[in-house]
Amino acid sequence: MTRRRFSSGFVERSNAGDAAGVAALYAEDAVLAHPPGRVTAGREAIRALWEKVLANSPRFEPEPPLPTLVGGAIALTSTPPGDGAGARAQVVRRQPDGSWLRVLDQPEFVRPAS
Repeated sequence: MTRRRFSSGFVERSNAGDAAGVAALYAEDAVLAHPPGRVTAGREAIRALWEKVLANSPRFEPEPPLPTLVGGAIALTSTPPGDGAGARAQVVRRQPDGSWLRVLDQPEFVRPAS
């Protein structure tokens, strides 16, 4: 494990209403588990989803990352969210230019009801 941060600019792009900028953080073949209970696949579909979400001008706050697990060209990143969603996790893949793009994004893990 490493404490390396995968700073993506998600908060800045989202708060600026930049759906295309948010989508650029994802690989072309990425899968996003959102809206809850559904899956959005592919960068273009993710951009369209973020256009709808950002149309309501939500505000996002940075969340401190947990340690990142890196294995070669893939990494698992996660944060304990401040909104009570349980956890957030992303799998990112290193690109030929050294940048990292999200390939799997699970923004909400909700604890099952007891």
